[in-house]
Parts: sequence; C-alpha cells; structure tokens
Amino acid sequence: MSVLPSRMPVTPGGRVSAEANVSAEDRVPAEPEYLGQLDLEDRHALRRVAGLSTELQDVTEVEYRELRLERVVLMGVWTDGTLATAENSLRELSRLAETAGSHVLDGLIQRRSRPDSATYVGAGKAKELAELVASTGADTVICDGELAPGQLRRLEGIVRVKVVDRTALILDIFAQHARSKEGKAQVELAQLQYLLPRLRGWGESLSRQAGGRVAGGGGIGTRGPGETKIETDRRRIRARVTKLRHELAEMSVGREVKRGQRRRREVPSVAIAGYTNAGKSSLLNRLTGAQVLVDDSLFATLDPAVRRARTPGGWPFTLTDTVGFVRHLPHQLVDAFRSTLEEVTDADLILHVVDGSDADPRAQIAAVREVLAEIGAGETPELIVINKADAADPIELEGLRLAERASVVVSARTGAGIDELMRELERLLPRHDREVMVTVPYDRGDLVARAHEEGEVLAVRHGEDGTELTARVPLGLAAELCRFEAPAATR
Repeated sequence: MSVLPSRMPVTPGGRVSAEANVSAEDRVPAEPEYLGQLDLEDRHALRRVAGLSTELQDVTEVEYRELRLERVVLMGVWTDGTLATAENSLRELSRLAETAGSHVLDGLIQRRSRPDSATYVGAGKAKELAELVASTGADTVICDGELAPGQLRRLEGIVRVKVVDRTALILDIFAQHARSKEGKAQVELAQLQYLLPRLRGWGESLSRQAGGRVAGGGGIGTRGPGETKIETDRRRIRARVTKLRHELAEMSVGREVKRGQRRRREVPSVAIAGYTNAGKSSLLNRLTGAQVLVDDSLFATLDPAVRRARTPGGWPFTLTDTVGFVRHLPHQLVDAFRSTLEEVTDADLILHVVDGSDADPRAQIAAVREVLAEIGAGETPELIVINKADAADPIELEGLRLAERASVVVSARTGAGIDELMRELERLLPRHDREVMVTVPYDRGDLVARAHEEGEVLAVRHGEDGTELTARVPLGLAAELCRFEAPAATR
C-alpha cells in the first residue's frame, strides 16, 4: 500500500480522508455558492456565509445548475490494477476538484470487479456514502469515472445531494480556463455534447406536452402537436451544436493558413505534448524566452501558443504548446478540440513532456500515448522529456531513462539538461535544406534577410558586385538564390 499525503490518509475500510486531523470549525470552507461562471481567481476570492443555504431538497434538475464552490466528497471504484494506482487516481480527482474551486472533505474507494450498473457503487457503499455526506455537510459527490444518466439519477436519490462525474468536472475546469473565442466555443460544444443525453426534468415539468396556442410563448419552431419540453430543449441543443461546429470549422481555416505558410517555408515544427501540469509551458518559456502563462494547476493552458526558436546550429523551428492530457480524457473534449490538436498531428516531432516527480509517471506516458493514437499522431516521431528533475527521485529518473531510450532529463525551472535537449532536437528534426554559395545583388537585400531568418548563414562577405553568401537554406529559398549562384571557377 502506498503512503498518501497527510491530507488524504487511507483507512482500513478503503476511505481516503482529506481532513482526518482537521477540527470541525476548520471544515467550514471559505467559498460561497455562485450563479454565474467566474474566472478561477475570482472564484478563489469568494467566501461562504454559513447558515444561508437555500439548497433544494429535490435534486432532479441538477444538470441545469453549474458547478459551484462546493464541499465535496470523492467516490472511486477500484476495478483493476494495484491499490496504489486506485489511490493515485483519487488523488488526481482531488486535485481536479480543487482546481475547479471545490473544498475536498473526504473520499472513499470501493473494490469491485466492475462499477455497479445501477448506482456506480454497491447498495451498501451507497448508503455509507450517504451517511458520510450527511456527517460532513457535503453538498456534492464527485465520482471518479463517467456515469450513465441512470446511475447519476439513482445515486442522487440515495445521497440526496448533487452527483458529478469526472467528465463534468473536467469540462467545468476547461470552462474556467478558456480565454480565446475558439477555446470558449470548443468548451461549449463539449459541454452540450455531454449534456444532451443527460437532460431530464424537474418532476414532470419537461414531460409536459405543449401544442398549438399553448406553446405560443416559444415562438416559431416550438409549436406543434405533442412535443414535450424536453424534446424542445434537445432540438435547441442540437441546433446550437451544429452552429458551434460551423463556427469552429471557420476558425480552423486561419490556423491551417498559418501552418501552410510554415510548410511552404519548410520550417520544421515541434509540438510540446504531455500530461496536464507536467511543465509544458515552462519548457516553452525556457526554450524560446516566451512569456506564456505558467501556473501550478491542472489545464492552465487551453489555447495553443506557437513560438519560434533555433537549434544550436542556428536552424529555425517552431514550438507549439498544446492543451494537457489526463487519464480518461473525455471524448467530447477530444472531438471539440480536434482542430487545436491538429498542431500535434502535423508536427515533425513531438516533445512528450513527463512529470518526473509524479507518483506514477509511467501511467502518465501511457495516458498521453493513448490520446495521441486517438487523434492520429501515434506514428509521429517522439522524444520523451522527463521534466522536474530537480524535484524527482534519482532512482525513478534512472528507471524512466532505461524504460524510454529516446529520452532526455531536464528541469525547466533550473535549466538543467536544456542544452542536451537542444542537441537532441537538432539531431532529430528533418533537414530539408541545401547549401548555396551565391553573390546576391545589393538591391536584393530581402533575400539575404530571409537567409538569416529561415536558414543558417555559414559565411558572408560584401564584395563589389553584391553580398557573397554561403548558407544552408530551405529548398524553396535555395531555388531563388541559385539565380545568383557564383560560377564554379570562382568558388
């Protein structure tokens, strides 16, 4: 059995307690409920006023309420692997909940061959979970898996509070961190795809039939014999999904144009991929001097950032920071972010960043490779970058290096290993270039500038007839420069 942090010890009954040594007064969180979608920093600034709860006793319409700053209890089902793997998964769920702004009170793990088809956990464990919810004052249960609509409904009927699964939690975090128009549209599309099969009404409200003049308030498109309110909502969601897909397709055109420009210039592209919070953005900043957001939280980066860099030999390439992956990444997100993930698919090389200080880095590697295969990037050349070497166990680092031969150990924070990483990049990147020796007329200084920008200038001298240039440049630029190629006798 692995040793959990003091904030989440495991009891013999399978309970993972988040606050085993915290007094009852300290269990009162410092965050309130909210009605609108707030940024993460704003949510952290909120405070709960005790005794003002207006929580409804009927929890049958929970999908229509957004995730709030809640006091949560975690529930996991251990179906395969070791106990340490199950505990690590629940720890990760705890971090996800904290990233969403929730206050984790406690956690349970149940050993089963497979999740219960009715309530996700067995009847006895569901009752135990209800007792834990009542004793801790929790208002939400988060399950470490994707629950079917029937499982959500039946489990809520037992615990009498809102039940959220892992997928809804990740979608909520993405909604908080989305900043660009494309990112927000992608998250909304994923949320609607998740919500559509889970629509249900409050009591009988969405089962009412409305037709003719009764539905007049809904306007054109909602009137008709026998259409229920839930059917109307489903139709509206499908229409919104279609519109979002059309908008995302238009937005992806600009991204494809930029990729096409880079391909025409034959600039190699490198995509930084990896598990969430593995240090991808920190590595981008270290390699390029960029100032992209770096935050010790899950899914801090949703919008890809493309930066230009050069190898030690002076050869240019592009680096793209991408969204982080996670175990059991919701398929709705993979589908919605497919246009963004094309940056990884079209890359010449993938820098697969791994958190060397994580409790189970090999599981991170497996989870990321699973997603890469799903998006069609499984055959792209890959270099494993074991990050956070300054905080990792040296024995674990050596084990990872032996398991992954094509790997480099670095620390983006201290800069250790970065020089070795750049040498490996230069060795692995494709070289579609040609060496030229030309005399460029002084009125074509633009070609000289492009040689400096796009290629590697080996020698330059200013003569009577123009700039005598020796350089390795992309094939397209080489074709333009060859018009001024020096005669063989003068070389």
